[in-house]
Amino acid sequence: MTDVTNGVLHTLFHSDQGGHEQVVLCQDRATGLKAVIAIHSTALGPALGGTRFYPYASEEEAVADALNLSRGMSYKNAMAGLDHGGGKAVIIGDPEKIKTEQLLLAYGRFVASLSGRYVTACDVGTYVADMDVVAQECRWTTGRSPEKGGAGDSSVLTAYGVYQGMRASAQHLWGDPSLRARRIGIAGVGKVGRHLVEHLVAERAEVFVTDVREEAVRRITERHRDVLAVKDTDELIRVDGLDIYAPCALGGALDDVSVPALTARIVCGAANNQLAHPGVEKDIADHGILYAPDYVVNAGGVIQVADELHGFDFERCKAKAAKIYDTTLAIFARAKEDGIPPAAAADRIAEQRMAEARRH
Repeated sequence: MTDVTNGVLHTLFHSDQGGHEQVVLCQDRATGLKAVIAIHSTALGPALGGTRFYPYASEEEAVADALNLSRGMSYKNAMAGLDHGGGKAVIIGDPEKIKTEQLLLAYGRFVASLSGRYVTACDVGTYVADMDVVAQECRWTTGRSPEKGGAGDSSVLTAYGVYQGMRASAQHLWGDPSLRARRIGIAGVGKVGRHLVEHLVAERAEVFVTDVREEAVRRITERHRDVLAVKDTDELIRVDGLDIYAPCALGGALDDVSVPALTARIVCGAANNQLAHPGVEKDIADHGILYAPDYVVNAGGVIQVADELHGFDFERCKAKAAKIYDTTLAIFARAKEDGIPPAAAADRIAEQRMAEARRH
Protein backbone atom coordinates (compact mmCIF):
# COMPACT_ATOMS: atom_id res chain seq x y z
CA MET A 1 0.00 0.00 0.00
CA THR A 2 1.33 3.45 -0.93
CA ASP A 3 2.38 5.63 1.98
CA VAL A 4 0.40 8.87 1.72
CA THR A 5 1.09 10.15 5.23
CA ASN A 6 2.91 13.17 3.85
CA GLY A 7 1.03 13.29 0.55
CA VAL A 8 -1.90 15.21 -0.84
CA LEU A 9 -4.53 13.06 0.89
CA HIS A 10 -2.98 13.89 4.25
CA THR A 11 -2.98 17.58 3.25
CA LEU A 12 -6.61 17.38 2.21
CA PHE A 13 -8.01 15.60 5.25
CA HIS A 14 -5.65 16.39 8.12
CA SER A 15 -3.71 19.64 7.68
CA ASP A 16 -4.52 23.33 8.07
CA GLN A 17 -4.03 23.68 4.31
CA GLY A 18 -6.87 21.23 3.70
CA GLY A 19 -10.50 21.35 4.71
CA HIS A 20 -11.70 21.37 1.10
CA GLU A 21 -15.28 20.44 0.27
CA GLN A 22 -14.52 18.66 -2.97
CA VAL A 23 -11.60 17.74 -5.23
CA VAL A 24 -12.32 16.42 -8.72
CA LEU A 25 -9.76 14.58 -10.84
CA CYS A 26 -10.56 14.90 -14.54
CA GLN A 27 -9.20 12.88 -17.46
CA ASP A 28 -10.01 12.77 -21.16
CA ARG A 29 -7.62 10.43 -22.91
CA ALA A 30 -8.73 11.40 -26.39
CA THR A 31 -7.46 14.96 -25.94
CA GLY A 32 -4.76 14.32 -23.33
CA LEU A 33 -6.58 16.35 -20.69
CA LYS A 34 -5.56 15.76 -17.09
CA ALA A 35 -6.99 18.31 -14.68
CA VAL A 36 -7.75 18.91 -11.02
CA ILE A 37 -10.66 21.04 -9.83
CA ALA A 38 -10.47 21.96 -6.15
CA ILE A 39 -13.44 23.51 -4.34
CA HIS A 40 -12.32 24.82 -0.96
CA SER A 41 -15.53 26.47 0.21
CA THR A 42 -19.01 27.35 -1.01
CA ALA A 43 -20.07 28.95 2.29
CA LEU A 44 -20.45 32.37 0.64
CA GLY A 45 -21.66 31.09 -2.72
CA PRO A 46 -20.37 29.17 -5.77
CA ALA A 47 -16.60 28.71 -5.73
CA LEU A 48 -14.82 31.14 -8.07
CA GLY A 49 -11.24 30.96 -9.27
CA GLY A 50 -9.12 30.64 -12.41
CA THR A 51 -7.79 27.71 -14.38
CA ARG A 52 -4.00 27.32 -14.36
CA PHE A 53 -2.38 25.45 -17.28
CA TYR A 54 1.11 24.45 -16.22
CA PRO A 55 3.72 21.67 -16.81
CA TYR A 56 3.88 20.36 -13.25
CA ALA A 57 6.72 18.03 -12.34
CA SER A 58 4.21 15.50 -10.96
CA GLU A 59 0.49 14.91 -10.50
CA GLU A 60 0.99 15.25 -6.74
CA GLU A 61 2.47 18.72 -7.21
CA ALA A 62 -0.51 19.70 -9.36
CA VAL A 63 -3.02 18.55 -6.75
CA ALA A 64 -1.12 20.35 -3.98
CA ASP A 65 -1.10 23.57 -6.04
CA ALA A 66 -4.83 23.31 -6.69
CA LEU A 67 -5.49 22.84 -2.96
CA ASN A 68 -3.36 25.83 -1.96
CA LEU A 69 -4.68 28.12 -4.70
CA SER A 70 -8.33 27.29 -4.06
CA ARG A 71 -7.95 27.92 -0.34
CA GLY A 72 -6.40 31.30 -1.14
CA MET A 73 -9.37 32.16 -3.36
CA SER A 74 -11.78 31.58 -0.45
CA TYR A 75 -9.95 34.27 1.51
CA LYS A 76 -9.62 36.63 -1.47
CA ASN A 77 -13.30 36.41 -2.39
CA ALA A 78 -14.39 36.82 1.23
CA MET A 79 -12.28 39.96 1.68
CA ALA A 80 -13.49 41.35 -1.65
CA GLY A 81 -17.06 41.19 -0.36
CA LEU A 82 -18.10 38.75 -3.07
CA ASP A 83 -20.85 36.18 -2.68
CA HIS A 84 -18.44 33.48 -3.82
CA GLY A 85 -16.40 30.79 -2.18
CA GLY A 86 -12.95 29.68 -3.28
CA GLY A 87 -12.06 27.29 -6.05
CA LYS A 88 -9.22 26.70 -8.48
CA ALA A 89 -8.44 24.32 -11.31
CA VAL A 90 -5.17 23.19 -12.81
CA ILE A 91 -4.61 21.52 -16.16
CA ILE A 92 -1.44 19.43 -16.17
CA GLY A 93 0.90 19.90 -19.12
CA ASP A 94 2.76 22.47 -21.20
CA PRO A 95 0.13 24.71 -22.81
CA GLU A 96 2.54 25.46 -25.66
CA LYS A 97 2.55 21.76 -26.54
CA ILE A 98 -0.79 20.19 -25.64
CA LYS A 99 -3.38 22.99 -25.52
CA THR A 100 -6.02 22.42 -28.21
CA GLU A 101 -9.58 23.51 -28.75
CA GLN A 102 -10.79 19.95 -28.19
CA LEU A 103 -8.91 19.70 -24.88
CA LEU A 104 -10.45 22.98 -23.68
CA LEU A 105 -13.91 21.80 -24.72
CA ALA A 106 -13.40 18.58 -22.77
CA TYR A 107 -12.31 20.62 -19.76
CA GLY A 108 -15.43 22.80 -20.12
CA ARG A 109 -17.61 19.70 -19.94
CA PHE A 110 -16.00 18.69 -16.65
CA VAL A 111 -16.59 22.15 -15.15
CA ALA A 112 -20.18 22.07 -16.42
CA SER A 113 -20.72 18.70 -14.71
CA LEU A 114 -20.38 20.49 -11.35
CA SER A 115 -23.59 22.40 -12.15
CA GLY A 116 -22.36 25.79 -10.99
CA ARG A 117 -20.55 24.81 -7.79
CA TYR A 118 -17.36 26.06 -9.49
CA VAL A 119 -17.04 29.11 -11.76
CA THR A 120 -13.84 29.29 -13.76
CA ALA A 121 -11.74 32.10 -15.27
CA CYS A 122 -8.24 32.80 -16.61
CA ASP A 123 -5.00 32.16 -14.74
CA VAL A 124 -1.39 31.36 -15.61
CA GLY A 125 -1.32 29.64 -19.00
CA THR A 126 -4.94 30.43 -19.92
CA TYR A 127 -6.28 33.48 -21.70
CA VAL A 128 -9.47 35.22 -22.73
CA ALA A 129 -9.55 33.27 -26.02
CA ASP A 130 -9.33 30.01 -24.04
CA MET A 131 -12.26 30.97 -21.84
CA ASP A 132 -14.30 31.71 -24.97
CA VAL A 133 -13.72 28.09 -25.99
CA VAL A 134 -14.48 26.65 -22.53
CA ALA A 135 -17.68 28.72 -22.46
CA GLN A 136 -18.97 26.79 -25.48
CA GLU A 137 -19.45 23.82 -23.15
CA CYS A 138 -19.87 25.57 -19.81
CA ARG A 139 -21.99 28.57 -18.91
CA TRP A 140 -20.15 28.95 -15.59
CA THR A 141 -17.18 30.57 -17.35
CA THR A 142 -15.91 34.12 -16.85
CA GLY A 143 -12.92 36.05 -18.19
CA ARG A 144 -14.40 35.87 -21.70
CA SER A 145 -13.93 38.41 -24.48
CA PRO A 146 -16.29 41.39 -24.79
CA GLU A 147 -17.42 39.92 -28.14
CA LYS A 148 -18.62 36.82 -26.27
CA GLY A 149 -20.35 38.77 -23.50
CA GLY A 150 -17.37 38.94 -21.15
CA ALA A 151 -15.27 41.69 -19.62
CA GLY A 152 -11.94 40.89 -21.26
CA ASP A 153 -8.64 41.81 -19.62
CA SER A 154 -8.98 42.15 -15.83
CA SER A 155 -5.58 43.78 -15.26
CA VAL A 156 -6.99 47.32 -15.40
CA LEU A 157 -9.09 46.87 -12.26
CA THR A 158 -6.42 44.74 -10.59
CA ALA A 159 -4.02 47.67 -10.86
CA TYR A 160 -6.71 50.10 -9.69
CA GLY A 161 -7.29 48.01 -6.57
CA VAL A 162 -3.56 47.91 -5.77
CA TYR A 163 -3.48 51.69 -6.18
CA GLN A 164 -6.31 52.01 -3.67
CA GLY A 165 -4.41 49.72 -1.29
CA MET A 166 -1.38 52.00 -1.58
CA ARG A 167 -3.50 55.06 -0.80
CA ALA A 168 -4.94 53.33 2.27
CA SER A 169 -1.45 52.31 3.43
CA ALA A 170 -0.24 55.89 3.06
CA GLN A 171 -3.25 57.15 5.01
CA HIS A 172 -2.59 54.67 7.82
CA LEU A 173 1.14 55.30 8.06
CA TRP A 174 1.46 58.98 7.22
CA GLY A 175 -2.07 60.33 7.79
CA ASP A 176 -2.49 61.33 4.13
CA PRO A 177 -3.56 59.11 1.21
CA SER A 178 -1.75 61.23 -1.36
CA LEU A 179 1.15 59.54 -3.16
CA ARG A 180 2.49 62.77 -4.62
CA ALA A 181 6.32 62.88 -4.38
CA ARG A 182 6.43 59.43 -2.75
CA ARG A 183 9.21 57.17 -4.01
CA ILE A 184 7.57 53.98 -5.25
CA GLY A 185 9.34 50.95 -6.70
CA ILE A 186 7.49 48.45 -8.90
CA ALA A 187 8.99 45.02 -9.58
CA GLY A 188 7.28 43.69 -12.69
CA VAL A 189 5.66 46.02 -15.22
CA GLY A 190 3.63 43.52 -17.23
CA LYS A 191 -0.14 43.70 -17.64
CA VAL A 192 -0.90 44.88 -14.09
CA GLY A 193 2.33 46.73 -13.32
CA ARG A 194 2.14 48.99 -16.35
CA HIS A 195 -1.39 50.11 -15.44
CA LEU A 196 -0.23 50.77 -11.88
CA VAL A 197 2.52 53.03 -13.25
CA GLU A 198 -0.16 55.15 -14.96
CA HIS A 199 -1.99 55.79 -11.66
CA LEU A 200 1.22 56.73 -9.86
CA VAL A 201 2.51 59.01 -12.61
CA ALA A 202 -0.85 60.77 -12.65
CA GLU A 203 -0.39 61.46 -8.92
CA ARG A 204 3.12 62.81 -9.51
CA ALA A 205 4.83 60.04 -7.56
CA GLU A 206 8.52 59.33 -8.15
CA VAL A 207 8.42 55.91 -9.82
CA PHE A 208 11.17 53.28 -10.16
CA VAL A 209 10.63 50.11 -12.21
CA THR A 210 12.34 46.85 -13.01
CA ASP A 211 11.40 43.74 -14.99
CA VAL A 212 13.20 40.67 -16.29
CA ARG A 213 11.98 41.67 -19.77
CA GLU A 214 13.87 44.68 -21.09
CA GLU A 215 11.13 45.52 -23.59
CA ALA A 216 8.57 45.87 -20.76
CA VAL A 217 10.77 48.42 -19.00
CA ARG A 218 11.55 50.21 -22.25
CA ARG A 219 7.83 50.55 -23.04
CA ILE A 220 7.33 52.32 -19.71
CA THR A 221 10.37 54.62 -19.84
CA GLU A 222 9.68 55.69 -23.43
CA ARG A 223 6.13 56.65 -22.48
CA HIS A 224 7.11 58.31 -19.19
CA ARG A 225 10.50 59.99 -19.27
CA ASP A 226 10.46 60.68 -15.53
CA VAL A 227 10.13 56.98 -14.60
CA LEU A 228 13.50 55.54 -13.60
CA ALA A 229 14.61 52.01 -14.48
CA VAL A 230 16.84 49.97 -12.17
CA LYS A 231 18.78 46.81 -13.01
CA ASP A 232 16.87 44.24 -10.96
CA THR A 233 14.70 43.63 -7.91
CA ASP A 234 17.72 43.38 -5.60
CA GLU A 235 18.66 46.92 -6.56
CA LEU A 236 15.06 48.15 -6.42
CA ILE A 237 14.41 47.09 -2.82
CA ARG A 238 17.57 48.95 -1.76
CA VAL A 239 16.76 52.28 -3.45
CA ASP A 240 17.58 54.99 -0.94
CA GLY A 241 14.51 56.61 0.59
CA LEU A 242 12.00 54.27 -1.06
CA ASP A 243 8.54 54.80 0.45
CA ILE A 244 6.56 51.93 -1.11
CA TYR A 245 7.67 48.64 -2.67
CA ALA A 246 5.20 46.98 -5.05
CA PRO A 247 5.97 43.34 -5.97
CA CYS A 248 3.97 42.77 -9.16
CA ALA A 249 5.70 39.72 -10.64
CA LEU A 250 6.21 36.27 -9.14
CA GLY A 251 5.27 35.10 -5.65
CA GLY A 252 7.67 34.64 -2.74
CA ALA A 253 9.06 38.17 -3.07
CA LEU A 254 9.19 38.66 0.71
CA ASP A 255 11.67 36.27 2.30
CA ASP A 256 14.49 36.10 4.84
CA VAL A 257 16.86 37.90 2.45
CA SER A 258 14.66 40.62 0.96
CA VAL A 259 12.82 41.78 4.09
CA PRO A 260 15.92 42.95 6.02
CA ALA A 261 17.19 44.70 2.86
CA LEU A 262 14.01 46.68 2.20
CA THR A 263 14.28 50.45 2.48
CA ALA A 264 10.55 50.95 1.93
CA ARG A 265 8.15 51.62 4.80
CA ILE A 266 5.21 50.02 2.94
CA VAL A 267 4.85 46.88 0.83
CA CYS A 268 1.78 46.86 -1.41
CA GLY A 269 1.78 45.02 -4.73
CA ALA A 270 -0.19 42.86 -7.14
CA ALA A 271 1.79 39.60 -7.00
CA ASN A 272 0.08 36.59 -5.47
CA ASN A 273 1.57 34.71 -2.49
CA GLN A 274 4.20 37.33 -1.68
CA LEU A 275 5.07 35.80 1.70
CA ALA A 276 7.70 33.13 1.02
CA HIS A 277 6.87 31.11 4.14
CA PRO A 278 4.85 31.33 7.38
CA GLY A 279 6.41 33.77 9.82
CA VAL A 280 7.58 36.28 7.22
CA GLU A 281 4.62 38.52 8.05
CA LYS A 282 5.97 38.89 11.62
CA ASP A 283 9.48 39.65 10.33
CA ILE A 284 8.02 42.40 8.14
CA ALA A 285 6.24 43.95 11.10
CA ASP A 286 9.35 43.62 13.30
CA HIS A 287 11.30 45.62 10.70
CA GLY A 288 8.77 48.45 10.98
CA ILE A 289 7.30 47.80 7.53
CA LEU A 290 3.57 48.03 6.85
CA TYR A 291 2.36 45.12 4.68
CA ALA A 292 -0.88 45.37 2.70
CA PRO A 293 -1.98 41.72 2.23
CA ASP A 294 -1.66 40.74 -1.42
CA TYR A 295 -4.95 38.88 -1.77
CA VAL A 296 -6.80 41.93 -0.46
CA VAL A 297 -5.29 44.63 -2.67
CA ASN A 298 -5.09 42.56 -5.87
CA ALA A 299 -8.77 41.54 -5.79
CA GLY A 300 -9.84 43.95 -8.55
CA GLY A 301 -9.51 41.20 -11.13
CA VAL A 302 -11.74 38.72 -9.35
CA ILE A 303 -14.27 41.50 -8.68
CA GLN A 304 -14.38 42.03 -12.44
CA VAL A 305 -14.82 38.39 -13.46
CA ALA A 306 -17.49 37.86 -10.78
CA ASP A 307 -19.47 40.74 -12.26
CA GLU A 308 -19.64 38.97 -15.62
CA LEU A 309 -22.17 36.57 -14.14
CA HIS A 310 -24.57 39.50 -13.73
CA GLY A 311 -23.94 41.28 -17.04
CA PHE A 312 -20.65 43.15 -16.91
CA ASP A 313 -20.68 46.84 -16.01
CA PHE A 314 -17.24 48.47 -15.76
CA GLU A 315 -18.31 51.42 -13.59
CA ARG A 316 -20.07 49.11 -11.13
CA CYS A 317 -16.89 47.02 -10.88
CA LYS A 318 -14.67 50.06 -10.48
CA ALA A 319 -16.85 51.32 -7.62
CA LYS A 320 -16.53 47.96 -5.89
CA ALA A 321 -12.75 47.87 -6.48
CA ALA A 322 -12.50 51.37 -4.96
CA LYS A 323 -13.72 49.85 -1.68
CA ILE A 324 -10.38 48.04 -1.42
CA TYR A 325 -9.24 51.33 0.14
CA ASP A 326 -11.72 50.94 3.04
CA THR A 327 -11.07 47.21 3.38
CA THR A 328 -7.33 47.78 3.66
CA LEU A 329 -7.80 50.42 6.35
CA ALA A 330 -10.11 48.05 8.26
CA ILE A 331 -7.42 45.36 8.19
CA PHE A 332 -4.79 47.73 9.58
CA ALA A 333 -7.20 48.78 12.34
CA ARG A 334 -7.93 45.13 13.22
CA ALA A 335 -4.21 44.31 13.23
CA LYS A 336 -3.53 47.15 15.67
CA GLU A 337 -6.48 46.18 17.87
CA ASP A 338 -5.49 42.51 18.05
CA GLY A 339 -1.74 43.11 18.18
CA ILE A 340 -1.06 40.95 15.12
CA PRO A 341 0.41 41.52 11.63
CA PRO A 342 -2.01 42.73 8.90
CA ALA A 343 -1.77 39.40 7.04
CA ALA A 344 -3.09 37.58 10.11
CA ALA A 345 -5.79 40.21 10.61
CA ALA A 346 -6.99 39.77 7.02
CA ASP A 347 -7.18 36.01 7.55
CA ARG A 348 -9.23 36.48 10.72
CA ILE A 349 -11.72 38.80 9.03
CA ALA A 350 -12.12 36.44 6.06
CA GLU A 351 -12.54 33.39 8.32
CA GLN A 352 -15.12 35.25 10.39
CA ARG A 353 -17.18 36.09 7.29
CA MET A 354 -17.08 32.46 6.10
CA ALA A 355 -17.96 31.12 9.54
CA GLU A 356 -20.93 33.48 9.84
CA ALA A 357 -22.18 32.40 6.43
CA ARG A 358 -22.05 28.73 7.44
CA ARG A 359 -24.23 29.42 10.48
CA HIS A 360 -27.05 30.89 8.37
